[in-house]
Amino acid sequence: MARALIVGCGCRGRDLGSRLIESGWQVRGTARERGRCEAIAAVGIEAAVADPGRTDSILDLGGDVTLVYWLLGSASGAPTELAALHTGRLARVIENLVDSPVRGFVYEGAGSVERELLERGARLVAEAGARWHIPFEVVVAHPGDPAAWTGAMLEAATRLTRGAY
Repeated sequence: MARALIVGCGCRGRDLGSRLIESGWQVRGTARERGRCEAIAAVGIEAAVADPGRTDSILDLGGDVTLVYWLLGSASGAPTELAALHTGRLARVIENLVDSPVRGFVYEGAGSVERELLERGARLVAEAGARWHIPFEVVVAHPGDPAAWTGAMLEAATRLTRGAY
């Protein structure tokens, strides 16, 4: 059975996770704070405390994962923290996926984060995918249109895992 890891499992991540579960996936979602895990678990997602700012906490959750969703297009924080999440920390996570069972990576390329950062993140994901032969998708459907956003995220999972199971 396929398993997805949703990094940044807020409201949209929980909705996506629920839809993946309906399609037969097992889903693990992350929250930075333990108090947010209850909302994740309430929709049937395995909740885990992990901070994308501390990449080891994310990498520790990827040993049995087929697909990683990096849903940080609307993350909040200091400008330097946001820049790191869409550049250096993102690069480190992807680089470490090379030696894992992960079959695909989905990057949220739209949201409230500064457009230039999202574009840099999308380029980084594309370059890493080409370098390490990791299938990837950059989803640019805006989260302000929840139906289109969720549909695009689900379609990305289908394309990335086609033939894997």
